[in-house]
Formats: sequence, structure tokens, C-alpha cells
Amino acid sequence: MRILGIDPGSRITGYGIIDSLGNRLIHVDNGAVFTDTEKDFPSRLHKIYRQLSEIITEYRPEAVAVENIFFAKNVQSALKLGQARGAAIVAGVNAGLPVYEYTALQVKQAVVGHGKSAKVQVQQMLKVLLNLPEIAQEDASDALAVAVCHAHSHGMNALRSRLA
Repeated sequence: MRILGIDPGSRITGYGIIDSLGNRLIHVDNGAVFTDTEKDFPSRLHKIYRQLSEIITEYRPEAVAVENIFFAKNVQSALKLGQARGAAIVAGVNAGLPVYEYTALQVKQAVVGHGKSAKVQVQQMLKVLLNLPEIAQEDASDALAVAVCHAHSHGMNALRSRLA
């Protein structure tokens, strides 16, 4: 299964693509969508949507996993972050893909085994799990972690949907 992980942000949206083959995780690509903070906010959201749509077209993932944000420093930041998440989610839904959401706690638990892990621990574990030559850019690394979380959670998600 090919998974696109997304770490949404209004300035930088990270993405990470992995293939999950049985118990093997294979790194495909990662990077970030950088928006111009001098531009109006709707244009920035459009760039996030457009570039993620292009990534979906190029890599053809079977699922999208997005980090679910649970706090922000202030209301304005939370609103912008929520809108960036919306642009990312719509890119996946518009492509006909299932979209899954995971909290930071779930992501850290899936990657490191402890929900209160430091960011550097997550990055080091991703380097090992995905056999990366170096630690990925911070937002891309977060997105790869979301993709890994989905790879580990996919079986449970399928079971839940069958039971529902």
C-alpha cells in the first residue's frame, strides 16, 4: 500500500510517501510545500491544495494520512492551521482517496513506541525504519511519521470499518 503522509501548516506543509509491503516500510519521497507569507491567505491555501494534488497524481497513493492538530498558540494560528489541514484533506478527497487522521500522540506511539517522545527521537527512528541516508527536513519528517503511523494502524482501521 502506498501512503501519503501530510503534516499541514499554513507556511510549510510537509509530505512523505512510503510503501508498506507486509511488515516492510519503503521510503518513496518526501518534501515540503512552502508558501509565500507575503501572498494573501487564499492564494497560500490554493498552493497547498494544488501542489498536494500534483504529488497525488505523480505518486498515486492509495491512502492519505493527515496529522490532526490538537492545540495552537492562539486562535488565529489555530484557524489558519485548520484551513491548511482542510486544503490538504480536500486534495486527497478530490482524488477519491480515503483520508485518515492521527494525533501527534498516536504518531509518536506508532513510530517510537512512546507518545511523549521528543521530535529528535522520532526523526532518528524514521531514519532507521525507512533506511534514510539522512534525517529529512523537519516538516517532511513529521509527514513521514504520519505515513508510518497509518501503515501500522491500517489493519486496525480496516477491522473497525468491518465491525461498524
